[in-house]
Amino acid sequence: MTGPAEVPVSWYDGRSALRHDGLLCREAGGRLVLRHPHAEGIELGAEELVFREERPGERVYGLQGTTGFRLLLKGEAPSEIEALLPRPARYGRWIDRFGLVRAALGFAVVSAALTAVALTAPSWLGPLIPPSWERRMGEAMVGDFGHRICHTRAGDAALARLAAKLDPGGEPIRVGVANVPIVNAVALPGGQVLLFNGLVQGAQDPDEIAAVLAHEIGHVRKRHVMTARLRQFGVSVLTAGAGTGLGNQAFGIAQLGYSREAESEADAFARARMAQASISPEGGARFFERERKKSGDEPGWASWLQSHPASLDREKAFHAAAKKGVAHTPALNGREFAAIRGMCREDKTVKEFGLF
Repeated sequence: MTGPAEVPVSWYDGRSALRHDGLLCREAGGRLVLRHPHAEGIELGAEELVFREERPGERVYGLQGTTGFRLLLKGEAPSEIEALLPRPARYGRWIDRFGLVRAALGFAVVSAALTAVALTAPSWLGPLIPPSWERRMGEAMVGDFGHRICHTRAGDAALARLAAKLDPGGEPIRVGVANVPIVNAVALPGGQVLLFNGLVQGAQDPDEIAAVLAHEIGHVRKRHVMTARLRQFGVSVLTAGAGTGLGNQAFGIAQLGYSREAESEADAFARARMAQASISPEGGARFFERERKKSGDEPGWASWLQSHPASLDREKAFHAAAKKGVAHTPALNGREFAAIRGMCREDKTVKEFGLF
């Protein structure tokens, strides 16, 4: 419709306190004009009107560039005029422009897209991180772990020998024992692996330690570590301000999580490397059997098992890898195994674990 339309309004011109009563008209050409019986019409540019507030039964508009101007509109105006009036700013300019429902749907679509990128990007971005960057990140994450990494000459030598047996060739994996009484082991950026002392003390023979170490080496060689670190980045940002004690550092490292596919791939890597080194996979089976019975295969204090494939399935897989008639040699001799188990006890400079 291009003809005139009108609605009764009142206004204050901003120059005096007088209230004017008249008509707001939409005239040919889409012009808005205020008509007063005893004055010339006042043309209003629709783009100059600004919504101010909404009162019971009344809307108030202002005029850009005119301080004190107020246009009071009671009730609804004809649709031809309503189309030219600025919308009430209930939620925000862009939400009001598109409507709450459309804005909510748009936000949901954008959120879903961002979530999809956040979940999928680490899987292809992680392996592209240069190894030199990864090494620097690992040093920044761990350092000396607050002087809580245990060192003895015999223990360090035994760990290095075991790592070399499981992973011959390539850049050596650095292995350490952290003075933390948790059943846990983690692979870290830059080719580092930490065995927590709780796991070392709980191991009944060196083949169990070999199975766990080989699994973590698998994460390093398969470039799972950076993928997991990127996935955990958001959590790290959220928890960065919670504190700076060792408890946050230890549990932040312990919570580096992998997909079940990555865990299964690391298990397969471990079984293959143990076979090449003539180490019995029964050590891994015993480890998973014991931890399964302690935890009921549910997430608990044995945090190394969290987010991994079911312990019973892993136990069966390591059992199945044991070939009849194949000779095996212990992963370490008794002296070396004792040296690893005694590292945190014999290192007089290592600090005790504490949450605070």
